Amino acid sequence: MEHFLVLSALGADRTGIVDELARAASETRCNIADSRMIVMGQEFALIMMVSGTWDAIAKLEAQLPNLGKRLGLAIITKRTEPRAVQTEAMPYNVHVIALDNPGIVHEIANFFAVQGINIEAMETSTYAAPHTGSPMFALSMTVNIPARLHVATLRENFMLFCDDRNLDAIIEPFKT
Repeated sequence: MEHFLVLSALGADRTGIVDELARAASETRCNIADSRMIVMGQEFALIMMVSGTWDAIAKLEAQLPNLGKRLGLAIITKRTEPRAVQTEAMPYNVHVIALDNPGIVHEIANFFAVQGINIEAMETSTYAAPHTGSPMFALSMTVNIPARLHVATLRENFMLFCDDRNLDAIIEPFKT
């Protein structure tokens, strides 16, 4: 039976961190099932799910505190189960670009929460607009729209919501 462990790591960025974490997983016979990594400012951040036999997961768990100390990372782990297949939902991509203002993420997240729509993944960033240098905001996320919802009505309501807030948005079927 396969077991799963989610770990998050945060610390000062330096070359070789991903290599060291991947090596630890490999040497304990764990498989990296899913992962996200990014450098924000001067900080390295990673979230990773590994799978393996119960003894492989336990061996990795035992090594992580010392590895974290050696790499200068705060590492948190949690055992988990595989995610259930979402048979009654349709995945959609949402992309938003706007002038940067506080509260945009909250307003968008609230729009989907009120509809009973789960956000599966989300990435945001800010940047300076070409030519003008205006502070811009970009959001990309994947949502699971329950089959009970009428997609055309949801799309129309979302576009009205975005127009009211001067957000340029697209909601479209999920593409890999």
